[in-house]
Amino acid sequence: MLTALFTVLLSSLTPNVEAAELAGVTVPDTAAVGGQTLVLNGMGLREKYFIDVYVGSLYLTAKSTDADAAINQDVPKRVVMSFIYSEISKDQLAETFYEGLENYPQYAAQRPALELLVAGMSDMKKGDEIVVDYAPGVGTVISTNGVAQAPIPGADLMKLVFSMFIGPKPATAKLKSGMMGG
Repeated sequence: MLTALFTVLLSSLTPNVEAAELAGVTVPDTAAVGGQTLVLNGMGLREKYFIDVYVGSLYLTAKSTDADAAINQDVPKRVVMSFIYSEISKDQLAETFYEGLENYPQYAAQRPALELLVAGMSDMKKGDEIVVDYAPGVGTVISTNGVAQAPIPGADLMKLVFSMFIGPKPATAKLKSGMMGG
């Protein structure tokens, strides 16, 4: 009886860490950015030519189905790209970023910042991750497999990059729907 009581007490002290799963990728339900805890808004699958490339996970300060608000609110946020395809070169990643953003009006003005962002990327293999964090007053930080670049100040780059995932012209409708909790 004493052992059972001890087990119950111990389990009440251990925080529950829940996780979500999609296409073999498991992510935590929360993340910390800019000193604030974010919640997993949703996960979506990025496919190209019928090939599963990565699982995108969106973290926001509160769950939302409003993509415009999620992009434009000046609050901490995160996108995680968890790669499930065998290998993608840095050049392929850069090309995909530029193609996904060139139709947005702010693309030309943000091209120099995008080049800084892309410079920090590397070839990606199954199991690798790219994390894009935004924190007000700090800017956008991209991390590749845990190695963070210097922040790129301002909210404009963040709005453009997050638009690639959940904006009016997302990489794919399926990715956006999943990340927006659909």
